[in-house]
Amino acid sequence: MKKESTQATEKELLDVLRRVLPKATDDPKLAGDIYKAVAQELKAKSQAKSFEKFCSKVELPDLEPKSLEDVRTQLAAAFGEADLTLKPNRKEKSLAVEITLPGGAQLQAEVKVNPNARVEEGEEQEITLKFVPFPVCMPGDKELVWMLAKRENLSPDEAGVALTKVEEEFWASKTGQKLIRDRVERSFPEFVQRVPAGMLSELGLKRHYKTPEPLKQLRGSLPPPGGAARRGDR
Repeated sequence: MKKESTQATEKELLDVLRRVLPKATDDPKLAGDIYKAVAQELKAKSQAKSFEKFCSKVELPDLEPKSLEDVRTQLAAAFGEADLTLKPNRKEKSLAVEITLPGGAQLQAEVKVNPNARVEEGEEQEITLKFVPFPVCMPGDKELVWMLAKRENLSPDEAGVALTKVEEEFWASKTGQKLIRDRVERSFPEFVQRVPAGMLSELGLKRHYKTPEPLKQLRGSLPPPGGAARRGDR
């Protein structure tokens, strides 16, 4: 609940800035630069907290290549566009983790080796929340559906808020701004196709299909099982 409250507060702040800045200055470029700087600062702050939380909970049973690769894979999923550096210290039995975010900010942490982190056979493992289907469409074309996914503990409304936040952060990012300069349309289809998986997973979302898929209307007199048309080739 605390994380959801923080996300809502940040969204409200950005909404206020979007309305107030054009009234406070006649320079649209200045207003845009201020909005972009605030958005990037909020994103960096959120990523720093996520990074600290990740490093405090990551399980590192040893410094063997497989364990290091597991840590790298998890970091890549959470911080898709970041440059990752892992520096094992076998003498101190620790792992120095460094990431460089797209905006240039650097985050560092140290993870201690914990031999007890390896789950023994028969030991109860931590429950991982599963992804469930989260189909979305635009108000102007409700038959064009993007089949995304959300963590099962998120309600549709919460997932919708998270998706809106990710889209705003993506277009405010270095990659998003470059795409806009390259005349890529700032639209939801372009966002879904280009957003890094890490930005979605950080807020409990996932992309099932990279391109939109229209609803498929089945032919024939008999209704399909369950009484509803299936989407595409699902």
